[in-house]
Amino acid sequence: MDASGQRAVFRRRRHLQHDDVSDRQRLHQPGSGTGRRGWRYCLSYPAQPAQYHALGGERSHGRWQHADFDPELRTPAAGQRPGPRLRNADRARAVTALDSAVAAPAIATLAVANATDGSRELRLAGRLDAYSIAGVWWQARAEVQRMRDRRIVIDATAVDYCDGGGVAMLVDLLRQERPPTAPVVVRGLKREFQTLLDQFDPASLRAPAGAPPERLRSVEEIGRAALIVERDIVTQIAFIGETSSAIWYAIRNPHRVRWKDVWYTCEQVGVNALPIVALISFLLGLIIAFQSAVPMRQYGAELFVADLVGLSILRELGPLMTAILLAGRSGAAFAAEIGTMKVNEELNALTTMGLDPVRFLVVTRIIAALLTVPLLTLFADVIGIFGGAVTMVSFNIPILAYLREIDTLVDVKDLWAGLAKAPAFAILIAGIGCLRGLQTQSGASAVGISATRAVVSGIILLVVVDGIYAFIYYLLDI
Repeated sequence: MDASGQRAVFRRRRHLQHDDVSDRQRLHQPGSGTGRRGWRYCLSYPAQPAQYHALGGERSHGRWQHADFDPELRTPAAGQRPGPRLRNADRARAVTALDSAVAAPAIATLAVANATDGSRELRLAGRLDAYSIAGVWWQARAEVQRMRDRRIVIDATAVDYCDGGGVAMLVDLLRQERPPTAPVVVRGLKREFQTLLDQFDPASLRAPAGAPPERLRSVEEIGRAALIVERDIVTQIAFIGETSSAIWYAIRNPHRVRWKDVWYTCEQVGVNALPIVALISFLLGLIIAFQSAVPMRQYGAELFVADLVGLSILRELGPLMTAILLAGRSGAAFAAEIGTMKVNEELNALTTMGLDPVRFLVVTRIIAALLTVPLLTLFADVIGIFGGAVTMVSFNIPILAYLREIDTLVDVKDLWAGLAKAPAFAILIAGIGCLRGLQTQSGASAVGISATRAVVSGIILLVVVDGIYAFIYYLLDI
């Protein structure tokens, strides 16, 4: 069957399946005693006699038409009335007859053989289109990759049709990496298909070979690390200057501060952190008192444990542990929040609207940290001393004696020495968290990297600043 005959039969089959009244007409044929009724279909292309005989057709006026229909009219003939719809059984029989009359469309086939010259032949046949190449594409590609030491000849002499899908398959086979002595060639492809294939350069579509990893010498690695540290220091200095300017602007213009955001951040940093700060401080005081009381008991000096707990909690461990907790909790949260905003380009939107991201985001978080960290430090001191009291009670030392001993040795200046560290710790926690958030790069893991950097660098700087305070207190004899 030629292509025009196939199109005609396919179109006829499609009319049989649909209920579009414009494509079928119900006619009452006169002259039959039973009032026979049927359907008429309009064909756009001539079909072969064999297909019409399969449908019960006959030849009339040089056209192939169904026996029950007027070949010229798309409306009921004069004096006739529309008949009922074709029954489902009749329609199914007609479709079955069409299916049996139409030959199955050609598919792509692949045969592999060894040529007399030692090359490997891939013989393609049939139609190479988007619907038929799936079955042979991966088979041919596997054969090309397997036979890397032999010349591959793709014989396309028997290919009847090749569209963009078939050309894509051929280009994919041609662009495979192979030794120069064993190339992949295509032969026998028809001229019109070869012209389409020649429009592509398979060599230019090959993936570039990855460069070997650069191996640096020790001196180069040290220099690169120093350069990274130098850039980070410069960035931090610039951030400190910009933040200081924004804070000074907020001090001079307090009505321009977004106090609603400040109170919300105070709740997140301070109120929501009370449970974890209380737990850690209580356990810290409990452990210090217990570890100190065991050796002191050998000398009958359990009461002096109160002095150790009071001094260590108020001057050192209370402020430092509170700051470390907030660096891991709030500092990471600041970095993740601002980093997500940068990845989503919300910071660019703020800049476009004329809003400074530092003044809009960083200043509010620093003010909130300055308000909450000293209060959390004082809260941690009280809970830590209470934890030490629980241990002392277990050693049969009254709570009043424990508190009196602390009051005897520990002065108010020790309390203020610890609280004086809180503002510096607050600025470090909020500032480092916001800085790492602003430095977030693009990518799925960028926010997590920024949060990790905020926690690590924040804890390191907290310990460094705490050491600086200890040295200053030593010089000032505080």
